[in-house]
Amino acid sequence: MDTHDETARVAAVPTAYRRAAVIGGGVIGTSWAGLFLAHGMDVVLSDPRPGVRDQVLTGLDEIAPALAELGLPTENLTARLRFEADPATAVADADVVQENGPERLPVKQRIWQAVEQAAPAHALLATSTSGIPATAIAEAMRQPERLVVGHPFNPPHLVPLVEIVPGERTSARTLEQAHAFYTALGKKPQILRKEVPGFVANRLQSALFRECVHLVAEGVVTEAELDEIVTDSIGLRWAAAGPFRTFHLGGGPGGLPHFIEHLGRAMEASWPGLGAPSFDEATVALLTEQAEQAFGDVPVRELAARRDRAQIALMRALTETSSTSSSTPSDTSSRTHTQATQA
Repeated sequence: MDTHDETARVAAVPTAYRRAAVIGGGVIGTSWAGLFLAHGMDVVLSDPRPGVRDQVLTGLDEIAPALAELGLPTENLTARLRFEADPATAVADADVVQENGPERLPVKQRIWQAVEQAAPAHALLATSTSGIPATAIAEAMRQPERLVVGHPFNPPHLVPLVEIVPGERTSARTLEQAHAFYTALGKKPQILRKEVPGFVANRLQSALFRECVHLVAEGVVTEAELDEIVTDSIGLRWAAAGPFRTFHLGGGPGGLPHFIEHLGRAMEASWPGLGAPSFDEATVALLTEQAEQAFGDVPVRELAARRDRAQIALMRALTETSSTSSSTPSDTSSRTHTQATQA
């Protein structure tokens, strides 16, 4: 697929989702806004903080190269962007509201009270919260069935995952809307079957990071060494096959049951020995010192750009590998045989 064809494919957003209101102009809000704009949507960004306009425009300039690498059009990216401090005014004509306010329940409840009253009845209402349940946020709403968590993995313009998490009263129609919308953006949404604090990706990330902090605090490795261990082993492995598929493969012909039978008990026995660190003063000082030694000589903006380039290259390679493996000669001959026997 050439770049023109890819752009045409990923830029197609249904007309039902042409106008977006983005509440909050921080890192996540700016990233969502850039992705929406690159897909040809009209975007109103609402954030009352002084100087937010310049901050957002700078942020959009920074992520534009990554959007272009994804095959999205970035020329005149901000032509369809406008700013509105009042959230009620910002959402008045929205087809989609993506809220990215502070991770404080009272603040989110106030935002959604105002949004619900002002947004059109057909609008998809989604919060980017990274851990607060939709049920709690929607307690202040008259129609809690309209609210759903649409939690991206940072940065939203780049990483495919969006966790769609219903509250206790979120309607099936809202879930369908959310799944259709994020899919149209080229994302890979996952609807969670239960509402749990922190959802799934962040719980996994937190569990791994806890052990990372423990190992560094105990002097087993440095931060830089640990990062290399992860990127040279499980990082690569999990990019190609998640934890369950990885251990299914580790079980050989017997698959996951064989792996659990032979190695599962030993793994389980090691769980109580995993670390339980805390961010006390000494630990924070150590982590800060090592971060400065490992990364401090490179501006964060440049580190982020390097990460984005590497992430895009990895995503592209995995996509190409998947496309190739699905069209191998054996697969092709098998399909031909099946078609012949069915004919």
